[in-house]
Order: sequence, then C-alpha cells, then structure tokens
Amino acid sequence: MSEARSIVTRDDIFSRRIREQCAGQPGRRLDILVAGCGWPDPLDLERVEARVIGIDEDLPALRASTSARKDLDSWALGDLRSVPVPPRAFDVVHVPFLLERIEHPELVLDRLLTGLRPGGVLLLRMRDRSSAYGTCDRLLPSALRRLLWHRFAPDGTVGPLPPFYREVTSREGMHSFCLTRGLMVTDDMSATSGPALSGPLAKVAHLACTAVETASRGQRPASHDEIIMVVRKPQNHFARML
Repeated sequence: MSEARSIVTRDDIFSRRIREQCAGQPGRRLDILVAGCGWPDPLDLERVEARVIGIDEDLPALRASTSARKDLDSWALGDLRSVPVPPRAFDVVHVPFLLERIEHPELVLDRLLTGLRPGGVLLLRMRDRSSAYGTCDRLLPSALRRLLWHRFAPDGTVGPLPPFYREVTSREGMHSFCLTRGLMVTDDMSATSGPALSGPLAKVAHLACTAVETASRGQRPASHDEIIMVVRKPQNHFARML
C-alpha cells in the first residue's frame, strides 16, 4: 500500500487518479458514479470527458441539495440497497461522506463495487468513527443533535443526516473490508473537515474534541476527523469476482 501524506490534498489525489484512468483509456469518456450525491462535493473534471451519474438516500435535505447540482448528468434517490447500479458500468465510483450515515454500508459498498469495472477506482471520503469528532457525532442524542446542528454547522451545510457509523467507517474497518474482497488501497490519508469545526461555534467544537481525546487517553484522536482513500479494483482474473 502506498500512503499519501498530509502535504498532498484530497483534490490532488482524486484528480491524479481520475486523470490516470482517463489516460489508460484514450478516446473513451469516463463513466463516473457519485454515491452520496446529496453531499455537494464535485470532482475536478477539467479536461476530462465524463458522464456523471448520482445516487443517494431519499431524504428532504439530500433531495434539495442534489436537485441544485449542475455537475450531474442524471441522478436518482432511494434506498441504496435497491437503487439500480448496472454491473461493470463505471470507471470511477466517488463516495463522499455516505458510509457513516447509512445503516448497511458494507452491503451498499458491495453493490457499488459490482458497478465498478475491473481496474476502476473507488474514491472515498468518510468521517472516522474512531476520531474524537466522529465519537461526538455518533454518540450525541438525536434530539440534541438536531437542536445543535444549525448552531454549529456553517450556513448551507447539508444536514443533519443520520449518524450510523458502522465498523467499516474506520481506517481498520475499511482496510479489513478491502482485504476480504481482494481490493488494493493505493492512497490513504487523514484530514480535518467536520462542519462543526469551521462553524460559528468552532472553538467549542474543538474543545469538545480535545476533551474526548483526553478522556480516551488518545484512543479517540482530535487530530483528524476524515479518512480519504483511493481503492482500486483488480484487473486480473484470479481476484475475487466483484
């Protein structure tokens, strides 16, 4: 596994991998699936011919956000366990901040991977359940979370969204998932991007994360809250069929 360090940004890594995919199939457009299109996180597709399809859960906040996007050729909302994903139809699957907010992330990931062509890449952003921020987010009572959302999150942030945070929404969980499915993690990095950390009460949010890190004796770090990964589906015939 090659690991991207903090001096490399998420946009650098994703743009590089997309351009590599494009260079590997000259004369053909890229087919891209955005799973989690309700979270506005457009890819850098400058000078790349691509068709971009979006899917997400059917929640009011996500529907409003998705319908406002201009970078999607088409989109569909519904239960991600049953939303149609054609097999081996996409060169890139982009999954921004989806896994931590759905109840069955491994099942959904397996469905997304069936839609990825051999040699294709999964671009993943997720909130780390093992971080101090992720711990606060998933353990905060739902009623209190809804009450505090608009006080802590910057204006225009989509949410609040359900905080399920299953085991796969951690570095160890995702690496284990990839290992059991014959997938290669080519890039793995951390970042800080939690909405509350840049909102009106950012200082309070930072103090809360620091308190969680201290109380957990460093087991729940406040140094990051996001995991960014690039995962490649193998080309060879001997890898597990996905």
